[in-house]
Amino acid sequence: MEIYENAKKAYYSNIFEVARLEENVHLLAYSLIAFFTPFLLGHPQLLVGSIVNGSLILGATYLKGHKMLPIIMLPSLGVLAKGMVFGPYTILLMYMIPFIWVSNAIIAYVYRGMRHRKINYAASVVSGAVIKTAFLFSCAYIFVSLGVLPALFLTTMGLFQLYTALIGGAGAYAVIKVRELALKGSA
Repeated sequence: MEIYENAKKAYYSNIFEVARLEENVHLLAYSLIAFFTPFLLGHPQLLVGSIVNGSLILGATYLKGHKMLPIIMLPSLGVLAKGMVFGPYTILLMYMIPFIWVSNAIIAYVYRGMRHRKINYAASVVSGAVIKTAFLFSCAYIFVSLGVLPALFLTTMGLFQLYTALIGGAGAYAVIKVRELALKGSA
């Protein structure tokens, strides 16, 4: 029962308390970034994925649980709308979209849960990134093994996911620290 209560608390509260207006501004900003970064940039995947993962970490830091859903779902829809990342194979991304959503939720909620338990930032991001990557690569591997997806998906759903999650986590850390410094300076 204690695990359930801890998970419930982590889901329904922010890591850093923010006013309702600020939380909604964060929601709007990260949602726009999550959709338009893949849609407008398309490539390079390292940059796009890092920005998206940074948005996921920032959202998990400043938003309550249910408000994370747009940030979890919009990046893959932006990629699909743009149709660039996988070239002629982009339509095949539709098979992976539900798993991408789950993997985005994994990094956000693993990070969030660990931070609520006062585990340090780096360990929280790395754990979320590793679990996200393992899940997404496993799903892609199954689809490739079944002949549903080409092997190209193993690269993009494997180590690239880990790299972009770690880079995005580092970028999010910088944003969090800048915000903290700005708040201290205005106090």
